[in-house]
Amino acid sequence: MRAQFASIRQPVIDAVIDVLDSQVCINGPRVTELERAVAEYCGVPYAVGVSSGTDGLLAAFMSLEIGPGAEVITSPFTFFATAGCIQRVGARPVFADIDPRTFNLDPSGIRACISPHTRAVVPVHLFGQMADIDPIRLLAARHGLDVVEDAAQAIGATYEGHKAGSFGKVGVFSFFPSKNLGAAGDAGMAVTRDPALHQRLMLMRNHGMEPKYFHKFVGGNFRLDAIQAAVLLAKLPHLDAWSEARRRNAAYYTERFAGSAVTPPFIDPRCGTVVNQYVIRCPRRDELRRFLEDRGIGSEIYYPVPLHLQECFRYLGYKRGDFPEAERAADEVLALPVYPGMTPEMLEAVASTVLEFYD
Repeated sequence: MRAQFASIRQPVIDAVIDVLDSQVCINGPRVTELERAVAEYCGVPYAVGVSSGTDGLLAAFMSLEIGPGAEVITSPFTFFATAGCIQRVGARPVFADIDPRTFNLDPSGIRACISPHTRAVVPVHLFGQMADIDPIRLLAARHGLDVVEDAAQAIGATYEGHKAGSFGKVGVFSFFPSKNLGAAGDAGMAVTRDPALHQRLMLMRNHGMEPKYFHKFVGGNFRLDAIQAAVLLAKLPHLDAWSEARRRNAAYYTERFAGSAVTPPFIDPRCGTVVNQYVIRCPRRDELRRFLEDRGIGSEIYYPVPLHLQECFRYLGYKRGDFPEAERAADEVLALPVYPGMTPEMLEAVASTVLEFYD
């Protein structure tokens, strides 16, 4: 992240100073400009800047009037916010297992989860690769369900040439600093093709207010700061190049790990990944992580405990063994450094250390 910032330091600083000089720090022209740019980038007509990816999901569920008595189907192998936001609106998270190759929601497991109370399906485009979205959309349409794309890790990812966020009723992105397109703090975006939903999201992020002090419904304070919008506008022109660098780094690892104990990520041929994380499967995962740490190489486990086994979701009644692929992934995955600023020497150091451990 430091190397990336150094390469665009002055444009970012100039953008921030411009906002401070204007003293328009909430909403304003920078937010509107970013919304237009992201909508165009994703191939949709509308985008709404929000305060984080989490708040984007929350605003989406609230805008779709998903609440108490409703059920929402999603993956148990994802960041907590996916199911946490379902719970926060009073709905019930219902989990379906993942595809063991992509770690994304397996469409074949969704049908059995649908009940008269099901309102939506939330496919998560995990680690920068889109879920198998076409069969999910078809199944949802057949049962009258909304599709909410959790694209927090996948801006710029494609499925058969079309961008993440453009398939569902609404798609939600995170601009957390570590993402491919990262702000200088929390930020996010919701995108949609639906003009009515767009208008509702615009009000939802500002307490349901229009005009000032007149509230059509209860919303929240989900606004995107103008400073964060300015930072993101300075970075957006570089996004595709950064994602391409991630793909090159990932390809290097995959070539080096061929024939080893390590299982590299599977890339669905229909998908264009943006490699938000490079996640391997590996035996003795925790030992390998300590081995890397001892040699000064960072790594991360996304995610060590699947959501159906989290203490806060105990009331749902799930138990170990209910989603074996999610549980197996939680025991075996490890994310290696893959950021655009890595040098060939850094990549080789990571790869050779992993291979040294197994040799």
